[in-house]
Amino acid sequence: MTRQVVAVVADDATAATAVLTTWDHTGTDRFRVHGPIPARIGRNGVGQAGESTAHTPAGVWPLTEAFGTEPAETRLPYRLVTTSDWWVSDVESPYYNTHFSGDPGTCPFDEAAGENLGAAGPAYAHAVVIGYNRDPVVPGAGSAFFLHVTDGRPTAGCVAIPKADLEALLRWLDPAKHPVIEISGRAVPPPSGC
Repeated sequence: MTRQVVAVVADDATAATAVLTTWDHTGTDRFRVHGPIPARIGRNGVGQAGESTAHTPAGVWPLTEAFGTEPAETRLPYRLVTTSDWWVSDVESPYYNTHFSGDPGTCPFDEAAGENLGAAGPAYAHAVVIGYNRDPVVPGAGSAFFLHVTDGRPTAGCVAIPKADLEALLRWLDPAKHPVIEISGRAVPPPSGC
């Protein structure tokens, strides 16, 4: 049963900004923990994601792991990444939409169609993997969706918030509470069900 919800709500489906709020659920009650926090989302808003849409995927997705170029205090499985860590976006690769470790120039996929996590800069100081298109993975349906540190600009489909807010969220997230992210392109009331 989900007992932690990260709600990301844009005013409409075409907006590149949203508001993030986190909620604890205790059976019949819910309590706001963080927010509202201003967030940047895909430059084309919320909708059907894909490799070339720049949409943030609408729906509810699990939050099961995190990574970053800096250490973090979190209960989620956390991977400290370097320039040998990739997120594969090569639709022809069996590693599509997964993490892969390999030195640049040696990877068994098109590195130009992948994201070098350690070379991405301050945005990946910390990031939580959004479980969109992870189980099962559908080639071309979109890859590399994360909740990460904002640079103040719209994203290619991720959700981005200020670093201090993301660090607080990482401390709060608890895999035993089955956290999810709920992304919507229209104003909706806070999540009600668990």
